[in-house]
Amino acid sequence: MKITSIKLVFTLAILTIITSCNNKYSKIEKANWFIGDWENASDEGSFREIWTKKNDSIYSGLSIVVIEQDTVFYENVSLEQKNDSVFYNVSVKGQNKDEAVSFYLTSSDNDKLVFENPNHDYPSKITYSKVTKDSIVAEIFGLKDGKKITESFPMNRKQ
Repeated sequence: MKITSIKLVFTLAILTIITSCNNKYSKIEKANWFIGDWENASDEGSFREIWTKKNDSIYSGLSIVVIEQDTVFYENVSLEQKNDSVFYNVSVKGQNKDEAVSFYLTSSDNDKLVFENPNHDYPSKITYSKVTKDSIVAEIFGLKDGKKITESFPMNRKQ
């Protein structure tokens, strides 16, 4: 009887370890669809986001705006899974003492990711939505000068 109980506890422990290892990166893997080079080009300029998978728990991104061959804005972004949480970290040179601002993944499904930081004025919410396999939309929401602002950035996969 004692050996059977020990076997049962051992089997349950092994199953728990296997299950947690298989689910370790499941949340960040929901963002696999935005790995790539995305662009929205117009006569006014070009907005691009370039995302790469650094490892199983970190995706690295760069957002840039180019007008007439001049880079007028860029930000470094990372998507990072720590334990069971995913963070969208943004750093812009000259802002926030060059420190990253973190947004927490509050909801996700196969076609949409929502990141929020209610303590940050603008943006306080960032979403990414997959329209098709070659088309995504990033949106930012928040308060700017006391007014609710929403900006939308549709992008297509760069060929």
